[in-house]
Amino acid sequence: MTLRIFDTGTRTLREFVPVREGHASVYLCGATVQSVPHIGHVRSGVAFEILRNWLEAKGLDVAFVRNVTDIDDKILNKAAEHNRPWWEWAATHERAFTWAYEQLGVRPPSVEPRATGHVTEMIEYISRIIDNGHGYAADGNVYCQPTTIEDYGSLSGQKLDELDQGESAGTGKKDPRDFTMWKAAKPGEPSWPTPWGRGRPGWHIECSAMATKYLGDNFDIHCGGLDLKFPHHENEQAQAHAAGDKFANYWMHNGWVTMSGEKMSKSLGNVLSVPNILELVRPVELRYYLGSAHYRSMLEYSEEALKEAATGYRRIEDFLERVGAVEVGQWPLAFEEAMDEDLSVPKALAEVHNAVRAGNSALAAGDEVEARRIAGQVRAMTGVLGVDPQSDTWAAAAAGSGTEATTQALDTLIQAELERRTTARAEKDWATADEVRERLSSAGIIITDTADGPQWSLQN
Repeated sequence: MTLRIFDTGTRTLREFVPVREGHASVYLCGATVQSVPHIGHVRSGVAFEILRNWLEAKGLDVAFVRNVTDIDDKILNKAAEHNRPWWEWAATHERAFTWAYEQLGVRPPSVEPRATGHVTEMIEYISRIIDNGHGYAADGNVYCQPTTIEDYGSLSGQKLDELDQGESAGTGKKDPRDFTMWKAAKPGEPSWPTPWGRGRPGWHIECSAMATKYLGDNFDIHCGGLDLKFPHHENEQAQAHAAGDKFANYWMHNGWVTMSGEKMSKSLGNVLSVPNILELVRPVELRYYLGSAHYRSMLEYSEEALKEAATGYRRIEDFLERVGAVEVGQWPLAFEEAMDEDLSVPKALAEVHNAVRAGNSALAAGDEVEARRIAGQVRAMTGVLGVDPQSDTWAAAAAGSGTEATTQALDTLIQAELERRTTARAEKDWATADEVRERLSSAGIIITDTADGPQWSLQN
């Protein structure tokens, strides 16, 4: 089977042919670390880790780069609003993103470069663009000229005569359609020395420089959220072509997480942070939910949909628990066909649940051999999707959460007994009250009567 990818640049499904046989190179636009991550932020991490998993499952050695944007206008503004150093603000929220990825079982990338660590590469890249006649310096700012780049707009469909870069005018621009690669230093802002004076990088040059630093001037896949297609990705590609690099062969964009049809954002006031959502479901259930829709589709959030997804995951988990520990098997052909068709996870999940139903039927018929064979298939499929309940990641998490779940269940049972004892004592039914206490004591449960009512604990 051959993987086909929907390439945003050509707007077609294209057969994936890597630049280097046996290898795949992938760049994912990572976090701009300005705030606590919400589930819309981390969806791309989940979606494109599934891509990474599938490329690896097909036998490719994958170089997966996910950057951190740790210097830009938003970070500086947020830090200033909270009277915090910009570098501390960025580092704090970078840790928050790392925690969120870890909670969702998203593996670390092959490398995770920070923008501030690659200023030298950016300066060199800008110099190449200027030398090739596609950029210029003015008043300490440096601009790239879309009108001089032959294929500008090919990724996003933007037309030069309608172009709006969505950035402040800046000083010295020759054409309002030009976009900023380097910003002249301002009082109180961080800056670095360059041939054009002190300043700091523009957003787009960061990724052009980091992608080619680690993956070369021509690599396989560039990924990111749909909202990055313009101006960020269009301008990344323009800079690369202006510098003489071929850049990405395929572009992949994931859809947003929406609420009431609107993209999650601070301005809409509907941000759902990862910590808050993890109060409702377990991390593996949130990951299952975020990865369950096709990566290119919008994922409409509701608590009902989240919990429905969690229930679906538990059906998989329950089947594997009934079978017991099994080795990872081989996925069925229908699963492979679904994944090869632009990572069609909804169809792939349908195969997972078909297998679970067949496995439960085998268990009901007493055919443990067949049930174990099917369980191996389920592990193979859920492993690709990053939600295998028996994997080291989630088996360890389940063991850790099992204590809490057991305690909650035990508390429910004990509280019912304590209510029965309280009622008996109120009715001066001392025999029943003593019977309850003795039964709990024999089970290793100590009852202590306090001003707030009876409390229980386990004997040491």
